[in-house]
Amino acid sequence: MTTSIYSPEAIALAAALTQNKKSGKLKKAADQPTSRPADQGSKRLKTFIDLFCGIGGFHVAASNLGMECVFACDIDAEARRAYQHNFGIHAHGDITSINAKDIPDHDLLCAGFPCQPFSVIGSRQGFGDPRGTLFFEIIRIIEEKQPKVVLLENVRQLASINKGKTLESIVYALEHIGYYVDYKILNALNFGVPQKRERILILATRKYIGAFPWPDKKIPMKPLSQILEKNPDPKHYVSGKIKRSRQQSHTPQVRPAIWHENKSGNISSHPYSCALRAGASYNYLLVDGERRLTPREMLRLQGYPDTWEIVCSGSQTRKQAGNSVPVPMIQAVIERILNVY
Repeated sequence: MTTSIYSPEAIALAAALTQNKKSGKLKKAADQPTSRPADQGSKRLKTFIDLFCGIGGFHVAASNLGMECVFACDIDAEARRAYQHNFGIHAHGDITSINAKDIPDHDLLCAGFPCQPFSVIGSRQGFGDPRGTLFFEIIRIIEEKQPKVVLLENVRQLASINKGKTLESIVYALEHIGYYVDYKILNALNFGVPQKRERILILATRKYIGAFPWPDKKIPMKPLSQILEKNPDPKHYVSGKIKRSRQQSHTPQVRPAIWHENKSGNISSHPYSCALRAGASYNYLLVDGERRLTPREMLRLQGYPDTWEIVCSGSQTRKQAGNSVPVPMIQAVIERILNVY
């Protein structure tokens, strides 16, 4: 197994854009001229790989549509343990140590690459954060394997960080290696799960497909009453002091509700959850101001079926759910991809 290096061309292109050495807006795939030649050898997509796989949100979504996973990787050992238990697939470790030549051929490359460098909670350093440069490991693998389609996911702030230059760098790097690129910010709330989770989806295709039909039909939100456990373990309830403090600070309009405390200490409540976070305070989200969400409830908020088995500790599962993608939202996008490609 050889140690990887970043694609020098991709890094140079991204750096040039980020440092404003290139001017003008990049055209998305939908704006490209239709005269560009299409890949005549493409067929219906059947196989996928799962980079930065976590516990398998992309996997659940794609396999629900009949696709087969042929490779997965994640640096987190506990996430890999949960992934192998539920899917029977050994996920490889650190992506920087993977030789792209060893990855099986595949039709669709999926990657929810690290979001901390681009998030509100993080420092928004983008490519200035070493985790941000992991995007170029994806470019390295794409250059070697040439998948027909690439689907990337990240926090919505990726679109605005560095005045949009970071996203432009990503688009430019993908276009430079022969892909048509489009992107869209979607909200999990519109796909049936009671969680307000806005994420940017970046789609890159080797053949020109015109304006991609991003899913726009809103699926009715599943009520919290169908998500919450009837008899949660007493360990999830907060202390009387915290409960009294919350109830003195806020009066809810609905019940059941998820109470959300923001970074400023302000409290609001909704008939849905605000975005789950891997590293948030244990009391960041409280059910009716009384208790924390259980691991199973957090997985349900991300759209995982109850057949997905929890094998890690509660704290690890909480972290894993916070790092995951909303399964129904990803599935709706992949379904559209299968319909048009």
